[in-house]
Amino acid sequence: MSRTRLWIATGGLATALTACPARTPAPPPAVPKNQVPAGCERNQTGEYQHAENPSFRYQGADDGSTLTLSVTRAQQEAPAPADAGTAVSIVLERTPEGFVGETRATAFTAAGTACPVSFPTRAVGCDEQGLTLRSVSAMALDEDCRPAAHGPAPEWKEQRLLKREAQVQPAPDAGTPSGDAGD
Repeated sequence: MSRTRLWIATGGLATALTACPARTPAPPPAVPKNQVPAGCERNQTGEYQHAENPSFRYQGADDGSTLTLSVTRAQQEAPAPADAGTAVSIVLERTPEGFVGETRATAFTAAGTACPVSFPTRAVGCDEQGLTLRSVSAMALDEDCRPAAHGPAPEWKEQRLLKREAQVQPAPDAGTPSGDAGD
């Protein structure tokens, strides 16, 4: 093929491609119905305590899309177990699939090996009194920190977290006026 014919063929192909009507792009996939429970769209920042064991406290920080709950344990009169200081957090995101995320913690194997673990967690209710979460509460681990092939299946449980009243601090005492001021 001569160069002239090649240019004509290339030019004809380019003209044909640019002359074709533009295709309408496919519509985006349908977004699933928002599954965030009623009340959970509100800001959940605040202090919480576990309904069944108030010694477990939760400090919540909510930026509008993600709620992070840092878990602490209130001071006990008896010494706390060695692993009581292990950091535990719950991170939930508002998505079309719900108010979902995970609980992050450290678990220990039978031999005492520390294993970072995360459990699926979701908010199933939010109201003026607090939050109701559903999460895996226990599972068996093997010595390599993986879910054990044998043993009980993971256990799901609902956990109720109650909002704590803000602790009212008494006004500082300015002292009792003495009768001789200004005399």
